[in-house]
Amino acid sequence: MLQLDKVSSLRETVMEWKRAGQRVALVPTMGNLHAGHLSLVDKARQKADRVVVSVFVNPLQFGPNEDFDRYPRTYEQDCAYLREKRVDAVFAPSVEEMYPNGQEQTLVVAPSHLTTILEGATRPGHFDGVTTVVNKLFNMVQPDVAVFGQKDFQQVAVLKRMVEDLSMPVELIRAEIMRDADGLALSSRNQYLDEAQRRIAPKLFVVLQSVRMAIESENDDFRALEATATQQLLAEGFDAVDYVNIRQTDSLEPVDSAGENCVIVAAARLGKTRLLDNVLVAPH
Repeated sequence: MLQLDKVSSLRETVMEWKRAGQRVALVPTMGNLHAGHLSLVDKARQKADRVVVSVFVNPLQFGPNEDFDRYPRTYEQDCAYLREKRVDAVFAPSVEEMYPNGQEQTLVVAPSHLTTILEGATRPGHFDGVTTVVNKLFNMVQPDVAVFGQKDFQQVAVLKRMVEDLSMPVELIRAEIMRDADGLALSSRNQYLDEAQRRIAPKLFVVLQSVRMAIESENDDFRALEATATQQLLAEGFDAVDYVNIRQTDSLEPVDSAGENCVIVAAARLGKTRLLDNVLVAPH
């Protein structure tokens, strides 16, 4: 497995693969890898001859009071996992390599109608950081395929719109959420939870499933379902609920009538840890 930290060496490697007619997949990560990330690698391997995993904790997508400094950095262990998965190359640039002219000099501003709601309302500027780093990674790697996890549902919707708007020749794949045995969506931030919080955390998935079952039973009072779910989470011991919303899967607009493809998205807090989850609902 190649370990690369310079754009020049990355491009040289990818060009060799492409000259040989090989299809290249990219799995962007911030490191601290777990089974959820490794499932993305498996999906990428199904879609391409070569797999590149990027490991970069992107400062642009962290707000001033968020956890950039304490975000877990486990590069050696990450590489060990990726070797087991027979990843072809790891790209782990420095901040200076990624942003040679400074972090604020190059920004790809995400579409406002997708980024001022849900996560964007709570974390202003977050998606500008996401679209900037992913755009740069796409330019650096020039992948045929890029794989992202469903847990960050809004992020995938924003990136799909970016790819469409900028006519990028990249196929975006949204891979299913990987969960622990108790249903908690895998996340690097789960390790912040103490023992008591870890017992409460799986209730987020339980409550979202109850909303899905209500919709599938043709309950279309969506605003009431959202309000009830919020109260259930607080009753289960969550310290705060940023949102529980039923949204259209592509536009992320609110769902007002039955029969549409929709997703139930939620963000809730246990102490300083913020948990995301979502559940897809088929139309009835």
